[in-house]
Amino acid sequence: MKSGGIIIAAGVVMVVCGSILFYVVQSGPQVESFLRTIKHAGTFIGLLGMGVTLAGILLYLINRNQP
Repeated sequence: MKSGGIIIAAGVVMVVCGSILFYVVQSGPQVESFLRTIKHAGTFIGLLGMGVTLAGILLYLINRNQP
């Protein structure tokens, strides 16, 4: 497997983990600061995962064999 495929897989895993962290924590005015930090970290990880996935797709397209 080339590096582009591995990076795409890592990005997808990051998006899934970020989504889980974001949606598990309930929003509300009485939410503790630790849980709020977990929710914000999930948002950050999900957005980073989208960027990593895009980078992997670009690497895959650049490195594929051309006839």
